Amino acid sequence: MAPTGLEIVECDEAGNITTSYVESGSSKRVDVILPKQTKTYTQQLLEVFLPVGYPHSVTEDYIHYQIYDSLQAFSSSIAGMLSSRAVLEGRIFSRAWTAHAEPRSQRFQLMRGIGVGVGDASASPTAALLLSVLQESMGRIATILFAHRLGTALEPECKRYRLVADIFNDTAMILDCLSPAFPKPIRVPLLSLSSVLRSLCGVCAGSSKASLSAHFAKRGNLGELNAKDSSQETVISLLGMLAGSVVVSWISSPLATWATLIGLLSVHLATNYAAVAAVSMKSLNRQRANIVLGGVLQSGTILRPADVSRIERVFERDGVLRWADGDQIIGHCRIGVTLSSLLARIAPRHKQTGSLDMQAIKLSDLMRVFAEEAYVLWFDDGSEAWIVLKEGATARDQLKAWMHALLLARRARAKAAKGEPDDKDDGSESKPLAELRITLDEVRTRFDACAGRLGDAGWDLDIAALETRAGTRMKMEKA
Repeated sequence: MAPTGLEIVECDEAGNITTSYVESGSSKRVDVILPKQTKTYTQQLLEVFLPVGYPHSVTEDYIHYQIYDSLQAFSSSIAGMLSSRAVLEGRIFSRAWTAHAEPRSQRFQLMRGIGVGVGDASASPTAALLLSVLQESMGRIATILFAHRLGTALEPECKRYRLVADIFNDTAMILDCLSPAFPKPIRVPLLSLSSVLRSLCGVCAGSSKASLSAHFAKRGNLGELNAKDSSQETVISLLGMLAGSVVVSWISSPLATWATLIGLLSVHLATNYAAVAAVSMKSLNRQRANIVLGGVLQSGTILRPADVSRIERVFERDGVLRWADGDQIIGHCRIGVTLSSLLARIAPRHKQTGSLDMQAIKLSDLMRVFAEEAYVLWFDDGSEAWIVLKEGATARDQLKAWMHALLLARRARAKAAKGEPDDKDDGSESKPLAELRITLDEVRTRFDACAGRLGDAGWDLDIAALETRAGTRMKMEKA
């Protein structure tokens, strides 16, 4: 048999051939062939700021988000320079006529831009320090309270809070610019509120960007993706500072400054909204669960993440239930609540003993309905569902419970629209328990049939994104 040639190629993470090794016939020589340089200098420069292996190492929506994110960071940098100059000009103008006679300590306060004096020149540095401590303290306290109250919601609603972060930051800029126009007693609370808003911006932006980065990274390259994102922000900030230097040199009147500032902040928020709207998250939070599961219950249609991102809202009311074919709210749902909260919707609590008078149904009957499920659900006449999760409930169990609540709300709304009266009890089982059994059987059939199709469509059913508050778990024990 005649010897055959051998060719080996090396590729980078993007799949581009970097080197070819060719051994021809019986020769012991190996030719090393380098590909011709086909990349322009612009492409080589972009590779410095893009993740290794782009576009294969990130999701498809990464580049769209980064383009809008860069535009919003650029406009924010210019707006920040205008804001800083407006603050300094306003405060310096308010006291410039006494600046030549001020002692050195008072001039130090003036240059710091504090504008909050105590009448004693020697006490001005102390006043500046105390104001700084007050602002820092209020900002840190707000950070702790915000993280405690809404920390669980930051990941499921990362798109919303990414936009909210910049709303907080832009509001803080406006408050800083307005503060010189107010008397000193009002100026201190305004500056403190500005510090609080900036602290909340830091919490929202940091947490939401971490969730978005985890979504973009496909090959476990989260650290490298964050590093490249920092490089992009550095370049955009530098360009924004250069452009801002030109802008502030051309714009001098207060009216022009405010008009330009408001225009830049509008562009900032608009591009930020476009950035988060371009992201197609693969986790099913409450709103996306309504859209996807509603489509399954209505027609069996499975929507992909890109399809849902085009119709979902960035701002949605927490816990609402909506059907897939309309904007009308058909109910509300609370998931991860305590068992006492659920039972309080069924029976009144005795004022002295605290015991519950379960006249409508027995607790054991309700537990038997959901004996094989990882949750317990109750749906009241006010179209509100209460879901108690059992110990060991997975993300799929939560989605199943949410589908159950959505189906109950839809059936209740359909009956109310048709004017159908409530069914009478047949003596064997109460009407609420019968409704729970009927809908549970349908949910079991529908959810088990569509779970695999949802995964094939690109949804990650193992990410728990329905709970936006710290929840509890129930453990069944025999008496």
